[in-house]
Amino acid sequence: MRAAEANILIIPGYLDSGPDHWQSRWEKKLSTARRVAQRDFARPDRAEWTETIRREILASAKPSVLVAHSLGVIAALHAAQQLGDRIAGAFLVAPPSDAVIREMPAVDSTFLPIPRARLPFPAVVVGSDNDPYAAPSFARRLAEDIGARFIDAGAAGHINADSGHGPWPEGSLAFAHFVAKL
Repeated sequence: MRAAEANILIIPGYLDSGPDHWQSRWEKKLSTARRVAQRDFARPDRAEWTETIRREILASAKPSVLVAHSLGVIAALHAAQQLGDRIAGAFLVAPPSDAVIREMPAVDSTFLPIPRARLPFPAVVVGSDNDPYAAPSFARRLAEDIGARFIDAGAAGHINADSGHGPWPEGSLAFAHFVAKL
Protein backbone atom coordinates (compact mmCIF):
# COMPACT_ATOMS: atom_id res chain seq x y z
CA MET A 1 0.00 0.00 0.00
CA ARG A 2 1.13 3.56 -0.60
CA ALA A 3 0.53 6.20 2.05
CA ALA A 4 -1.71 8.09 -0.40
CA GLU A 5 -4.05 5.07 -0.49
CA ALA A 6 -4.71 5.25 3.25
CA ASN A 7 -6.33 7.55 5.74
CA ILE A 8 -3.38 8.22 8.05
CA LEU A 9 -4.64 9.19 11.47
CA ILE A 10 -2.11 11.00 13.66
CA ILE A 11 -3.07 10.23 17.27
CA PRO A 12 -1.13 12.33 19.79
CA GLY A 13 -0.91 11.57 23.48
CA TYR A 14 -1.21 13.57 26.66
CA LEU A 15 -0.80 17.35 26.05
CA ASP A 16 -0.83 16.84 22.22
CA SER A 17 2.21 16.93 19.94
CA GLY A 18 3.74 20.38 19.41
CA PRO A 19 4.90 21.82 16.08
CA ASP A 20 8.41 20.33 16.38
CA HIS A 21 7.17 16.82 17.22
CA TRP A 22 7.64 14.18 14.54
CA GLN A 23 3.85 13.60 14.45
CA SER A 24 3.22 17.23 13.52
CA ARG A 25 5.91 17.08 10.87
CA TRP A 26 4.45 13.89 9.38
CA GLU A 27 0.98 15.42 9.39
CA LYS A 28 2.27 18.27 7.20
CA LYS A 29 4.33 15.98 4.96
CA LEU A 30 1.82 13.19 4.25
CA SER A 31 -1.04 14.30 2.00
CA THR A 32 -3.63 11.94 3.49
CA ALA A 33 -2.64 12.46 7.13
CA ARG A 34 -4.82 14.25 9.61
CA ARG A 35 -4.59 14.74 13.34
CA VAL A 36 -7.20 13.26 15.62
CA ALA A 37 -7.99 16.40 17.61
CA GLN A 38 -9.19 15.64 21.11
CA ARG A 39 -11.37 18.14 22.95
CA ASP A 40 -8.99 18.17 25.91
CA PHE A 41 -5.42 16.93 25.61
CA ALA A 42 -4.64 18.05 29.18
CA ARG A 43 -7.38 15.97 30.86
CA PRO A 44 -7.61 12.77 28.82
CA ASP A 45 -10.91 10.93 29.09
CA ARG A 46 -10.71 7.39 27.70
CA ALA A 47 -14.31 7.13 26.49
CA GLU A 48 -14.13 10.52 24.79
CA TRP A 49 -10.71 9.91 23.22
CA THR A 50 -11.75 6.47 21.97
CA GLU A 51 -14.98 7.82 20.50
CA THR A 52 -13.10 10.63 18.70
CA ILE A 53 -10.73 8.07 17.13
CA ARG A 54 -13.68 5.83 16.24
CA ARG A 55 -15.50 8.70 14.48
CA GLU A 56 -12.38 9.52 12.45
CA ILE A 57 -12.00 5.90 11.37
CA LEU A 58 -15.67 5.59 10.41
CA ALA A 59 -15.60 8.89 8.47
CA SER A 60 -12.94 7.63 6.11
CA ALA A 61 -13.62 6.02 2.74
CA LYS A 62 -10.03 4.71 2.70
CA PRO A 63 -8.46 2.13 5.01
CA SER A 64 -7.12 3.79 8.17
CA VAL A 65 -3.52 3.59 9.32
CA LEU A 66 -3.07 4.72 12.90
CA VAL A 67 0.09 6.61 13.90
CA ALA A 68 -0.08 6.94 17.65
CA HIS A 69 2.31 8.28 20.27
CA SER A 70 2.38 7.79 24.05
CA LEU A 71 -1.12 7.85 25.62
CA GLY A 72 -2.49 8.01 22.06
CA VAL A 73 -1.25 4.42 21.67
CA ILE A 74 -3.43 3.29 24.56
CA ALA A 75 -6.45 5.18 23.19
CA ALA A 76 -5.83 3.64 19.75
CA LEU A 77 -5.73 0.15 21.27
CA HIS A 78 -9.09 0.78 22.95
CA ALA A 79 -10.58 1.99 19.63
CA ALA A 80 -9.12 -0.99 17.76
CA GLN A 81 -11.16 -3.35 19.93
CA GLN A 82 -14.31 -1.88 18.36
CA LEU A 83 -13.19 -1.22 14.78
CA GLY A 84 -10.35 -3.59 13.95
CA ASP A 85 -11.93 -4.46 10.61
CA ARG A 86 -11.69 -0.80 9.45
CA ILE A 87 -8.01 -0.43 10.34
CA ALA A 88 -5.29 -1.40 7.82
CA GLY A 89 -2.41 -1.07 10.28
CA ALA A 90 -1.01 0.73 13.31
CA PHE A 91 2.37 2.34 14.00
CA LEU A 92 2.50 2.68 17.79
CA VAL A 93 5.31 4.70 19.36
CA ALA A 94 6.44 4.98 23.01
CA PRO A 95 3.42 3.58 24.86
CA PRO A 96 3.38 4.50 28.56
CA SER A 97 3.20 1.69 31.08
CA ASP A 98 0.28 0.89 33.36
CA ALA A 99 2.30 2.07 36.38
CA VAL A 100 2.97 5.47 34.81
CA ILE A 101 -0.66 5.97 33.79
CA ARG A 102 -1.76 5.16 37.36
CA GLU A 103 0.55 7.93 38.65
CA MET A 104 -0.87 10.64 36.36
CA PRO A 105 -3.83 12.26 38.18
CA ALA A 106 -4.96 14.18 35.07
CA VAL A 107 -5.40 10.95 33.10
CA ASP A 108 -8.69 9.05 33.34
CA SER A 109 -8.09 5.76 35.16
CA THR A 110 -10.28 3.89 32.65
CA PHE A 111 -7.39 3.96 30.18
CA LEU A 112 -6.43 0.93 32.30
CA PRO A 113 -6.17 -1.90 31.87
CA ILE A 114 -4.25 -1.48 28.65
CA PRO A 115 -5.88 -3.65 25.96
CA ARG A 116 -3.63 -6.60 25.17
CA ALA A 117 -5.78 -8.62 22.76
CA ARG A 118 -4.08 -9.61 19.50
CA LEU A 119 -4.81 -7.06 16.82
CA PRO A 120 -6.58 -8.21 13.63
CA PHE A 121 -4.28 -6.04 11.47
CA PRO A 122 -0.51 -5.53 11.11
CA ALA A 123 1.11 -3.33 13.73
CA VAL A 124 4.50 -2.10 14.90
CA VAL A 125 5.40 -0.99 18.41
CA VAL A 126 8.45 1.25 18.74
CA GLY A 127 10.04 1.43 22.17
CA SER A 128 13.07 3.05 23.76
CA ASP A 129 15.63 1.72 26.23
CA ASN A 130 15.39 4.85 28.37
CA ASP A 131 11.80 6.03 28.02
CA PRO A 132 10.91 7.82 31.27
CA TYR A 133 7.29 6.65 30.86
CA ALA A 134 7.94 2.91 30.59
CA ALA A 135 10.50 0.33 31.65
CA PRO A 136 12.63 -0.93 28.74
CA SER A 137 10.81 -4.27 28.56
CA PHE A 138 7.29 -2.79 28.60
CA ALA A 139 6.93 -1.91 24.90
CA ARG A 140 8.46 -5.24 23.87
CA ARG A 141 5.97 -7.19 26.01
CA LEU A 142 3.06 -5.11 24.74
CA ALA A 143 4.13 -5.81 21.15
CA GLU A 144 4.24 -9.55 21.86
CA ASP A 145 0.81 -9.50 23.50
CA ILE A 146 -0.93 -7.65 20.65
CA GLY A 147 0.89 -9.54 17.88
CA ALA A 148 2.91 -6.55 16.68
CA ARG A 149 6.47 -6.35 15.41
CA PHE A 150 8.76 -4.61 17.88
CA ILE A 151 11.31 -1.98 16.86
CA ASP A 152 13.96 -1.11 19.44
CA ALA A 153 14.76 2.59 19.05
CA GLY A 154 17.71 2.33 21.44
CA ALA A 155 18.32 5.15 23.91
CA ALA A 156 15.73 7.50 22.41
CA GLY A 157 13.90 8.78 25.49
CA HIS A 158 10.17 9.24 24.93
CA ILE A 159 10.73 9.58 21.17
CA ASN A 160 9.46 13.13 21.04
CA ALA A 161 10.82 16.60 20.37
CA ASP A 162 12.05 16.92 23.97
CA SER A 163 14.26 13.85 23.47
CA GLY A 164 15.64 15.21 20.18
CA HIS A 165 13.23 13.40 17.87
CA GLY A 166 11.51 16.24 16.07
CA PRO A 167 12.23 15.18 12.49
CA TRP A 168 12.94 11.50 13.48
CA PRO A 169 14.15 10.27 10.05
CA GLU A 170 14.61 6.69 11.32
CA GLY A 171 10.95 6.62 12.30
CA SER A 172 9.87 8.04 8.96
CA LEU A 173 11.82 5.34 7.14
CA ALA A 174 10.41 2.58 9.39
CA PHE A 175 6.89 3.92 8.80
CA ALA A 176 7.38 4.00 5.02
CA HIS A 177 8.54 0.35 5.07
CA PHE A 178 5.60 -0.59 7.29
CA VAL A 179 3.00 1.06 5.04
CA ALA A 180 4.57 -0.44 1.89
CA LYS A 181 3.92 -3.93 3.28
CA LEU A 182 0.24 -3.34 4.08
